[in-house]
Amino acid sequence: MVNIDIIVAMRIHVLVLDGVFDLGLAALTDTLNTANQLAGALDQPPAPVEVTVVGVRRRVRTAQGLSVPVVPAHQAAKPDVVLVPALGAKTPDTLAARLEQADVPDAVFALQRWSNSGAVVGAACTGTFLLAESGLLDGQRATTSWWLAPMFRQRYARVSLDESRMLVHSASFVTAGAALAHLDLALSVVRSSSPALAALAARYLLIEARGSQAEFVIPDHLSHADPVVERFESWAREQLARGFSLEEAAIAVGASKRTLSRRLQSVLSKTPLSYFQDLRVERAVYLLRTGSESIDQIAAQIGYSDGVTLRALLRRKLGRGVRELRARI
Repeated sequence: MVNIDIIVAMRIHVLVLDGVFDLGLAALTDTLNTANQLAGALDQPPAPVEVTVVGVRRRVRTAQGLSVPVVPAHQAAKPDVVLVPALGAKTPDTLAARLEQADVPDAVFALQRWSNSGAVVGAACTGTFLLAESGLLDGQRATTSWWLAPMFRQRYARVSLDESRMLVHSASFVTAGAALAHLDLALSVVRSSSPALAALAARYLLIEARGSQAEFVIPDHLSHADPVVERFESWAREQLARGFSLEEAAIAVGASKRTLSRRLQSVLSKTPLSYFQDLRVERAVYLLRTGSESIDQIAAQIGYSDGVTLRALLRRKLGRGVRELRARI
C-alpha cells in the first residue's frame, strides 16, 4: 500500500468592514498570496494557504470607495486563522464613531465564534480596536497604532498594552502596530508554518525585520492627550541638559508627584523618568541625524557625563531600528 500525504491548506479569513483601510487589506492579502506563490521554490514547501475575504455585510467598500467582494461570514468555512485589517478611521473621534456602527457587534460575534472554535485571531492598527471590542484580548498582551495608545488604554483597561512593539503574540492572538505593520502580521502567519518561506517572502517584498515602533513614535503627539502630561513634556524638554527631578516636575506642572505619575502611566504607560529618557533619546537621534557631533558630545548636551549611558539607551530603545545610526552608536 502506498501512503499518500494529504496536504491540508491553512484556511485564513480576512474580516473586512465597510471603510476598511485599503493599504492594510492589500498588505495582508498580497503578502499571503506572494508567499503562496513562492512556496514551490522551497525543497519542503509548507501547506498552501487559502485566503478568503469575509464580511458581515453583503456590500463592503474600502475607505477609498473600492468595492470588495466578500463571502458572508456565516457561510464561510471554519478558519484556522482570522485576520482583521485596519478600519479607515485616522483619529480617536472618527474611530470611536466607527466603533458605534451597527456592523461592529456582528463582527465581534463572528470573531468570538471563530476564536472559540480554535482559530488564531490577529489584527493590525485600528483593527486591534475591533478585536478588543470582542473582549477576547482581556487579560492578554497586545499592541496597536502608537498614536492611539491613550485611547486604547482608556477603552480596554483589561488589556496589557505595549505600543512600542511592532508585533505581540499572546495566547491565540497576535496584534500588530500601525499601517505597514500589516506586513509583519501577514509574515507572522507565514512564519508559523514555515520560517524559511517567511524569510523568502520578506526578501522578495523588501520587508526588513523590525521589532519596534519606538523609532516612529512622536512623544509630544501622545502627550497632547492629557494637559498634565502635555505640561510635563514641555517642562522636560527644557530640562534635558540639567537632569530629572520628580519634585521639580510636579511643581512645574501644578500637580502632586502621585498625580503626575498616575497620569503618565494612564496616558503613556510610563513613569515620568522613563518618559524623560524617551525625550532624551528622541533628541539624541535628531542630533545624530542632522549633525556631526560624536555620541559623547551629544550626551553632554542632554545631561549625561559621557556617551556610555546614552549608547546603552539608544540600543535598548531602538533595537535593530535606525540602521543608518548603528555605526555611530
